Amino acid sequence: MSIRKFQVTFDCASPERVARFWCEVLGYVVPSPPAGHATWDDYNDSLPPEKRDAGFVCSDPTGEGPRLYFQRVPEGKVVKNRVHLCVRVGTGLVGDERLATLQAECDRLIALGAEHERTLLADGEEESCIVMRDIEGNEFCLD
Repeated sequence: MSIRKFQVTFDCASPERVARFWCEVLGYVVPSPPAGHATWDDYNDSLPPEKRDAGFVCSDPTGEGPRLYFQRVPEGKVVKNRVHLCVRVGTGLVGDERLATLQAECDRLIALGAEHERTLLADGEEESCIVMRDIEGNEFCLD
């Protein structure tokens, strides 16, 4: 069986804003605007009002990670995510070194508008991780 590429899709209120947040979190990039448009704002201005900021994309510049697609939906988030991203910043680290690395990343993301939900400390079986929320309240982990 072959491994398939996949896209992760986020429902949100403001696709471009959320996409640009996740670009900062993951080191992803926004693709160039469509042909004939100098900027994404220029492209958005060319659309009918109901289509403006309806969707936005960002992707891993190396081509390794999944493409992220952000689509505008009318309803707000009301319950916990059924699927969430775990951002792997502490891979291979343990104890105080891992926790310090996770905390440093948590502080960086808070400056971008994320919220710290809770810190789960190592318990002898699992290593520490930090549960956070993005700029629209979607849960994710620093792992």
